Amino acid sequence: MNIGRACIFALMTLSTGSILADQPLTYDRINLTVSSGREVENDTLVSVMYAQQEGNNPSRLANDVNRTIGNAVEKAKRNSQIKVQTLEYSTTPVYRKQTLVGWRVRQSLRLESRDGAALSELIGELQSSLAVGSISYTISPEGLKAAEDELIGEAITEFSARAQMLAREMGRQGYRLVQMDINTPDHVPQPRQMRGLAMAMQEDAAPPALEAGSRRVEVNINATIELNP
Repeated sequence: MNIGRACIFALMTLSTGSILADQPLTYDRINLTVSSGREVENDTLVSVMYAQQEGNNPSRLANDVNRTIGNAVEKAKRNSQIKVQTLEYSTTPVYRKQTLVGWRVRQSLRLESRDGAALSELIGELQSSLAVGSISYTISPEGLKAAEDELIGEAITEFSARAQMLAREMGRQGYRLVQMDINTPDHVPQPRQMRGLAMAMQEDAAPPALEAGSRRVEVNINATIELNP
């Protein structure tokens, strides 16, 4: 019995030793974090507009909203540079003092274009029948990717220079890269609520004054290096 236990222990020891032998020893590892960022001009205008009606006849309200949104979609599609998308549609009861007094029907429309002047003009035209929910400038996917690609290159160059400096200061003959993570934080546009426009405007209402501005885009690198002997 004791001989059997000794054999099992010997086998376990040999197995563990083999596993440990297969694992490379690690020494002098350093974690590095490098960031690169810049202001990138916004090139895409996005607006959400909506039609809303209240009353006692849901069917009539729905017809009015559908017709209004349909006309707006038709106008938007006349310009191939403007993307149009219908959003949520809702019919909700309206209560006052816990008593049902009517219905509210609402549907939203999303407009997007890299031609800010054309979309701004369209918004001015649609203000006669639609309310403005929000307006925001953002970076197009193509523009964002181009900016991120450049920043990744800059961050990697900075990382390499810093890693070489560390190796030199530590008296080593260089380093090897163990692991690297490249992160591009979400760059979500922040809608600017147009409270003064959140209602149907007159037909001769002027388009809202808009400035594209810029947005900061960043790339972060988190990596581990191992110094050479």
